Parts: sequence; structure tokens; C-alpha cells
Amino acid sequence: MTAAKVMLITGGTRGLGHEAARRLNEAGHRVYIGARSPEAGAAVSAELGVEWVQLDVTDDSSVQAAAAEIERREGRLDVLINNAGIPGPFHTARDITSADAFAVFDANVFGVVRVTHEFLPLLEKSAAPVIVNVGSSSGSFDRTHDPDRVQSKGGLPLYSASKAALNMLTAQYAKALPHIRINVADPGFTATEFNGYRGTQNITEGTDAIVAMATIGPDDPTGTFADRHGPVGW
Repeated sequence: MTAAKVMLITGGTRGLGHEAARRLNEAGHRVYIGARSPEAGAAVSAELGVEWVQLDVTDDSSVQAAAAEIERREGRLDVLINNAGIPGPFHTARDITSADAFAVFDANVFGVVRVTHEFLPLLEKSAAPVIVNVGSSSGSFDRTHDPDRVQSKGGLPLYSASKAALNMLTAQYAKALPHIRINVADPGFTATEFNGYRGTQNITEGTDAIVAMATIGPDDPTGTFADRHGPVGW
């Protein structure tokens, strides 16, 4: 069995984050979930037997406090899973505003920067640090330009743009921080509250790529983009 690692999953109280926490905890890792709501965090902690910290990825003070708490309790972080995100407004492109754009990018891109920045010192105390950024094939130029794929039909412009930005951010982080394995996991079209349970995969299938990337070793690839079936075109 792989040695137990200290892991943090942002947005861990429901959906993909909740299921990834369940699976990684059952695999023997020491899992923390980040929760905006203390009530939700405590409830999931009791349900799954995981730890929790209050963490709102759009709030600098909250992220700083969460990093300080995990440093106090663990002294290091082995795996950071940047999972928290929002879909943005469900209205037409004509009605998108700059405020809408800021809200989506604040959660889905700036939030990843906030969390990564604050937790880098703890990750660098790990013998084999890993960052998993939960992306989407909706942010893939390859798939959104393939007329045979559902991603080419459009839908949520801001969400797709934020996930495309996350892809580039991940690729650049991987180049700048070669001592850390940093990859994008695409869950695929998974039935969750996020999409009104319209997905064609179940929640466990949707976390396959996340769990796989969270448990890679120091000699495994970095700067990649993959789903449960293999590489995804950027």
C-alpha cells in the first residue's frame, strides 16, 4: 500500500470533492476538506471520518487561516487538490457582465492562485508534493473545436474560459515548479448538482482521474491534462 499522505481538497463538502475525499480517506490517507460553511464541514467530517478546515477560496484571510491551521496540525501538505469552483450564470452570452466574469474567475482561477500561493511552503516540506487542479474538457480548445463532441456545442462561456485559463496556469506552474507534480484532472461529464445531475458518468467515475493524479509518485509526469480514459487535448 502507498504510504499515507496529508491531502487537502478545496470544495470538499459535496459533489466531486466529497467523493474524492471519501475514496482517498478509505485508501488510508489523512484527508482534509476545505469548507466555506463550518456546519457543512463538520457534517461531512463526521460522515466520512475526514478532517476539515474553514476555507473560502475567494477570501485571502480564509485561505491564510486554513494554511496556518494545517501547518499547526500537520507541519506539511503532500497533496493539494484545487477542486472548488462555480459554473457561473446560466444565461445567454449577450447578458454576461464583467461582474459575472470576475466572480467566475475569482473562484475558478484566482482562487487556485490564492490557495496554491499560501500552501506552497507546506507542500515544499513534503518529500513528494503534488497539486491536482480539477479542470474540464469544456476548457479544451481541442474538444471545443471538435464538432463530434458535446463540448463544441457551447453553453457556459465564462466557465469554459476559466477552465482554459486554469489549463495554462497549470502548464506554467509545472514548468516553474519542477519539484512538484502539477496536473489537470478532467472529471468528464459527471452527474452532480453542478450540472443538474445530467452527466453520463456516476460520481465515482468522475473522481477516477482526480484520485489517480492525487496518488502519483515523484517520477510521474507533470504538466499534463487527462481524464479517466487518458490524455485530453489542450
